[in-house]
Amino acid sequence: MTTTARLADIAAQAGVSEATASRVLNGKAGVAPATRQKVLAALDLLGYERPVRLRRRSAGQIGLITPELNNPIFPAFAQVIEQNLTGYGYTAVLCTQHPGGSTEDELVEALVERGVRGIVFLSGLHADVTADPERYARLLGQGVPYVLVNGFNPAIAGPYISPDERASARIAVQHLAELGHQRIGLAVGPGRFVPVRRKVEGFVEALGELLGFGEEQAGEYVRHTLFSVEGGHAAAGTLLDKGCTGIVCGSDLMALGAVRAVRERGLTVPGDVSVVGYDDSPLIAFTDPPLTTVRQPVEAMGAAAVNTLLEEIGGTPVQRSEFVFQTELVVRGSTGKAPGGSRRPH
Repeated sequence: MTTTARLADIAAQAGVSEATASRVLNGKAGVAPATRQKVLAALDLLGYERPVRLRRRSAGQIGLITPELNNPIFPAFAQVIEQNLTGYGYTAVLCTQHPGGSTEDELVEALVERGVRGIVFLSGLHADVTADPERYARLLGQGVPYVLVNGFNPAIAGPYISPDERASARIAVQHLAELGHQRIGLAVGPGRFVPVRRKVEGFVEALGELLGFGEEQAGEYVRHTLFSVEGGHAAAGTLLDKGCTGIVCGSDLMALGAVRAVRERGLTVPGDVSVVGYDDSPLIAFTDPPLTTVRQPVEAMGAAAVNTLLEEIGGTPVQRSEFVFQTELVVRGSTGKAPGGSRRPH
């Protein structure tokens, strides 16, 4: 491909003139930062190598510790956080936990040894009420600022970025109740995690307010399991045994397991049983049926996490409290009207 043809491709992809693309590629001044970023993104998308003169010196490294990447919501968060860090000139160092692999403490130790400027914790031990909170105090003592995403713990001083878990459960239950469902179950992860506890609280409150359930009765429709397809499958099985026609799940992967459990019984989704997920992970709109789910505002939360951490790194004191983001229900094909004859349990 000729240089002229390549320039035309890059300009078209970026939505700028060839002259503007040329200025960026040649390192010339007089181009707005946002426009420059568009041209660089076009260069990357089209698979062209960046000229040496366009490579920027990193402002420093930021650690990002995530759970396993099998659940697509975690790569989605990681990508948003990495993109935001890159925009400020920082380099993200992604550390992934998985069963049998490095622990969070081991990953933190490695990052500190590398001299990272700060760390973003995504659904880490801060969300586990049984974990020792002192590890985070020690980190601050080492002069390493951090931000905690998903999971508030009053015993840990730090800025938190969280979705509204209680409201998330409520809007899912309300959606199913409005469709006529009277027996609604909740499939969530282990009860030691703060986001799980908040979902359960929101679920129990919603069953009480919308369907007249007592707290103890509503608790009978909660199933704790693993955050996985297999976990959702197992929990859904027991909820179906209780006659549930609507199932709210703590993640999209769990919801896919619930759909499988429904179909194994010769039932249909949503004809016999409606299923609601949580996260709105990438590609979840293309499942069969497309999944109704509660969307986490990943873009806004990721940007807030980066901005908060960089303020700390820059010496601006950040409020050590929880920044709560609103979720939204995305209605697709996995929920529908309750089957006829569904009656409220007594």
